[in-house]
Amino acid sequence: MPEITATGTTTAPLTTIANIGQHVGQSVKLQGWLYNSRESGKLLFPIFRDGTGTIQGVAHKAGVPAEVFDALKGLTQESSVIVTGKVREDKRAHGGYELDVETVEVVQRVPEADPYPITLKEHGTDFLMERRHLWVRSPRQSAILRIRAEIMRAAAEYFDSNGFIRTDPPILTPAACEGTSTLFPVDYFGDEAFLTQSGQLYIESTALALGKVYSFGPTFRAEKSKTRRHLTEFWMIEPEVAFMDLDGLLELAENFLSHIVQSVLKNRLPELGVIGRDIEKLKAINAPFPRLRYDEACEMLNQAHKDGHLEAPFEYGNDFGSPDETWLSSQFDRPVMVHRYPADVKAFYMEPDPQDPKFAMCVDVLAPEGYGEIIGGSQRVSSYELLKSRIEHHGLPIDAFQWYLDLRRYGSVPHSGFGMGIERAVAWICGLEHVRETIPFARTLNRIYP
Repeated sequence: MPEITATGTTTAPLTTIANIGQHVGQSVKLQGWLYNSRESGKLLFPIFRDGTGTIQGVAHKAGVPAEVFDALKGLTQESSVIVTGKVREDKRAHGGYELDVETVEVVQRVPEADPYPITLKEHGTDFLMERRHLWVRSPRQSAILRIRAEIMRAAAEYFDSNGFIRTDPPILTPAACEGTSTLFPVDYFGDEAFLTQSGQLYIESTALALGKVYSFGPTFRAEKSKTRRHLTEFWMIEPEVAFMDLDGLLELAENFLSHIVQSVLKNRLPELGVIGRDIEKLKAINAPFPRLRYDEACEMLNQAHKDGHLEAPFEYGNDFGSPDETWLSSQFDRPVMVHRYPADVKAFYMEPDPQDPKFAMCVDVLAPEGYGEIIGGSQRVSSYELLKSRIEHHGLPIDAFQWYLDLRRYGSVPHSGFGMGIERAVAWICGLEHVRETIPFARTLNRIYP
């Protein structure tokens, strides 16, 4: 432990900056770090942070012991401290309160010869990503991480309060879920295994045991993509429901997303203010959401090309690319649900439309403001014979899927589910340009440090 230099003593109660408003007129103790400081004559204005927020302190040279004033004056950025002071309401101050400093204990003083590398000036993205372990301390990045935590809490809350049981699938798997080209191989005691792309296949099993289930954990995609929407490691929440068809899934998805956004508005409004998010756009996120068939979306894209909004016409039968999703989602003030894509461009496990088997009973939910896909889901194939033929058609190893086929041998029922990537949801709700800010330590095509 570093040596603690005490300057003054106090019996003030310990609190946090987030709860500082409960102690107006009282002396309190805070544990944190010096975020910034300025000086005006005989006045010092240190700004402290403690992980829950920031508050400006005030110290007059004549109002505190000389050793306290000198200790404050000598503090360097990100030095760790224990500070006490009287809480004063001030509507002009950030957060509405200031702290009249009484004592300070320096836990560790950052040396001037080796100063904190991230200053308040502008830094390039590469510089900040190399120092991500420190960048997360900044008010904006801290606010994003608090919003991320709220999104994850609200997502689990929705399922927990609606009769779903959380069941955890394995991270190491013997075969692909989405496609073999995006797998990370792992040597599993001499056998080849892979990091999971999705927990879906496994929670189909637990759904047939428990009725309504969800999984929540890390997933991995070895896509060599450099777009602003892609990470190689990300978190997914995936519900699966027995006896649910595609229509039921659409309703589940829109209610789920509405709950998350409204929870963020209710519980993380100050953080949305820190990052400058337009909350009026978030207030519009309430079910029901607009719904488009794939055919209707294609017509819209080709009309947008004719009108000069898109460079190239859309070729019917293809899956949508990022420019297509961006334009489509920018046409609505809330998520739009595009359903019934051509079966040939979708995964092997998707149920064909009984009205026209050329189409899959699937949905992609595109976030507004051009953020693109945040949810992908489908009704699953329930026929043993059809699923077996799909596995063979896609060139997947049939032996690795015998257990999955068993779900269709023994008591198969219609069932549906979806997956939502947490990072894409965070990017949309926070209004971020790139997903690398949505997770504490981003893993991208060219980054695995720190």
